[in-house]
Amino acid sequence: MNEILILGAPGKTGRRVVRLLRAEGEGERVRPASRSSEVRFDWSEPGTWENALRGAEAVYLVAPDDPAPVHDFVKRAADVKRFVVLSGRGLDLVGEDFGQGMAVAERAVRDSGAEWTILRANNFNQNFDEDLWHAPLRAGRLALPIGDVPEPFVDVDDVAAVAVAALTRDGHAGRTYDLSGPRGVTFGEAVEIIARAAGRSIEYVELTPEAYRAELLAQGYPVVAVDALSALFALHRAGHTAELADGVQRVLGRPPVAFEDYVAQVAATGAWS
Repeated sequence: MNEILILGAPGKTGRRVVRLLRAEGEGERVRPASRSSEVRFDWSEPGTWENALRGAEAVYLVAPDDPAPVHDFVKRAADVKRFVVLSGRGLDLVGEDFGQGMAVAERAVRDSGAEWTILRANNFNQNFDEDLWHAPLRAGRLALPIGDVPEPFVDVDDVAAVAVAALTRDGHAGRTYDLSGPRGVTFGEAVEIIARAAGRSIEYVELTPEAYRAELLAQGYPVVAVDALSALFALHRAGHTAELADGVQRVLGRPPVAFEDYVAQVAATGAWS
């Protein structure tokens, strides 16, 4: 295969996929693309797609929230022989009201005639230190509407390693891999583990869905983001993502990273201090 196009290259999974490919000696084949990369790619500007796709035979596809351009992009990628799509667990159970971009991307690559692999991941460990819940943890209070439903958080490094395997090795075509960590952890437990490792007090507060929505709006979140986060937690409360998945073990031949190991590594950097 020739070049490997990585969409969303500066993102949480994209930059790790790029780094792993380069570490495996694939540096000359890697084409990182985004609005800010040397190879420019913007979902809202179809004029950027042709140059990004030129010479690419494999694509790591992280879909935009707005699903509108996904089908057209996949149609234009007629020379691409292999797609690996990042998606979310539970998408097949809740329909397209949640994760519309991911759902459309799954369908588009299945209909493309190319090889495809879909990675349906649980919530990332790194949501606690890279974005989303990092600031609330630093402030000493994480408030969410999830209850005692466990979440087997998956490490982004594991997701990236599975993506690299699917992009560069045969045997993954037509497969959908659910990716989770090795055990379920409630959000309350997760905060306790982080607080203990950070050596400080951090409070977990359980909110009703209505109170959570009101807090987000009061903090200035746009309605679209509030709707997406509210749908995310409705999915979790229903238990659709609570069971363990074996995708990491199946692809990599090893257990996934444990939440406690992730926390210990990050706490050593002072991220939650």
